Amino acid sequence: MTTGNGAGTESGAAVAPTGIERALAAAVAGGSAEAVVEVLARTRLYVLVARLHADIPGWTAPLPTIRDEATRRTCVPVLTPGVLPPWHPEWVFRAVSLGELARTWPFDVRRLAVNHGTPFAVTVDARPKHLKAWLKADEHSGGPEHGVLLTDDGGPLHGPLAHGLALGAHLAVTNGLIWNRLGAVYEDYATDRARLRSPWGVPHRAEYRDRLASLMKNQLVGRAQEAVLRTRHTLAARLGRTPTREEWSEAVARAVAARDAGDRALAERSLYHVARYEDRLRADGALAPDGRVDTLAAFDLGRAVNVVRLALGARYGDPHEAEQDVLRLGELAQGAYSSWADFSLGYLMARIVHRAEDDGPEAAESTYRQSLAEHRTLLQDPTSPYRNIAWS
Repeated sequence: MTTGNGAGTESGAAVAPTGIERALAAAVAGGSAEAVVEVLARTRLYVLVARLHADIPGWTAPLPTIRDEATRRTCVPVLTPGVLPPWHPEWVFRAVSLGELARTWPFDVRRLAVNHGTPFAVTVDARPKHLKAWLKADEHSGGPEHGVLLTDDGGPLHGPLAHGLALGAHLAVTNGLIWNRLGAVYEDYATDRARLRSPWGVPHRAEYRDRLASLMKNQLVGRAQEAVLRTRHTLAARLGRTPTREEWSEAVARAVAARDAGDRALAERSLYHVARYEDRLRADGALAPDGRVDTLAAFDLGRAVNVVRLALGARYGDPHEAEQDVLRLGELAQGAYSSWADFSLGYLMARIVHRAEDDGPEAAESTYRQSLAEHRTLLQDPTSPYRNIAWS
């Protein structure tokens, strides 16, 4: 195992961009090849692919190789998430696990070059006995971590762009992806395109722009749920206080009286789910005793940021266009909410209510626990954008 450019040394001037590179540097500094492998097994590793090759249906490009001039060895180069280069229209990246590398390893190559040419470089032995160790480490690690807050210290940390990107932090935490980046990938090229096709139904750029416009107008979050909340908000403004459950229910019943039976039943269920989970959030200390959720717009706006990032990774747009879209989403969010806490509550409430409506309250229980944990992470972690970026 060899390092380059001061990686893993206290004297090195370079600052690791994310916790992944910091963990890798610490493992290198400890001198343990096994620890390095364990870190690599817990992260996505990326290989560069020509977009021309990545677009060939049913074909996966072989692992690339380079010659390391320092050792004169042939190596397979991979990058960790924090050191990916800037977006390029014709060069994309494929995410690979350590186990996948071991299973597809070229028979005549004996070195893995991680972050070659960067301050966080390490060369790992890749002889057959090492490949077996990689497979074991991959199996034991469970793969890349999810439910973690990852920040690129070289990316936007303050200002309007960081604010807009932070709207998508819930999904970034869910998937264990960096929240503050508009770059070469969201997850990886193939996955970004696949996620746009399903569940978003976006096979090309034109459809992407239409879907993003719908998200910006809050047209996908659920009109029945929004109408129920808007009815309570209007009633509260007239009464000068939050209405009781009975007052709210009567107002909703009047508002949907002329609708068909299906719409009336959906409004009743929506009111029930919102009231139920507001009570849960109060009991868990996430919502003030007199607090309420007035709009679920955060769900569309937060998802929209991630759709922008997916489209950038899929090469359906360019970084300048993506930046302008994220800035616009930030403005829309500031018009709908007064704080990060309110935004986050709107996001998690929408997620839980939709799960309860689609799959029932029992299925929604796991979504509730996960969403509440992510809400607390974003509001309490000292490194969270919700703690370090002013709402307005």
